[in-house]
Amino acid sequence: MENETVMQDSITPADFNQPALPPGLNVLTILSFIGCALQLLGIAWNFFNAKTAYDQKDAVMEKMNSAEMPAAAKAFMPDMTHFEEMIVKSYENRLPILIVGLVAFGLCLYGVMEMRKLKKQGFLFYVIGEILPFVSMVLFIGTFSLAGIFFYCIAFIALLFIFLYSLQRKNMIY
Repeated sequence: MENETVMQDSITPADFNQPALPPGLNVLTILSFIGCALQLLGIAWNFFNAKTAYDQKDAVMEKMNSAEMPAAAKAFMPDMTHFEEMIVKSYENRLPILIVGLVAFGLCLYGVMEMRKLKKQGFLFYVIGEILPFVSMVLFIGTFSLAGIFFYCIAFIALLFIFLYSLQRKNMIY
């Protein structure tokens, strides 16, 4: 008699008595991994370009206040009266902003990985990681109003993902 071993082509979560990852949560977590990578790039970009922005602030202010700048472009820019102050504070606080940004990145990434394991605690880590950069902006730079339309787009996306994950909490069982 020969001993035959049957091998399966793939192992499914049902083999371990775990529920499968719902498709909506799967898509959200994949998009969040992409968002985390972009967040990490943004953190690094802001840290390494803080000195350049500080050195060029006068030239940028002059160009923004010139008559050749279209009014439509000026609408997308932060309030120019506080622009210089924002650049100076960003430069002076670049290291604390980097540290808080990396902590926020880590919390978001950990939260997403936990939610992929269907753990409810991942949602809490993710929410804290999403909100932390906005808190650091208030603490280290001073206000939200200086950020312009780009800031509001990022804030909208963060709130949208928090809302979508809150709808997926019913699928998280651990």
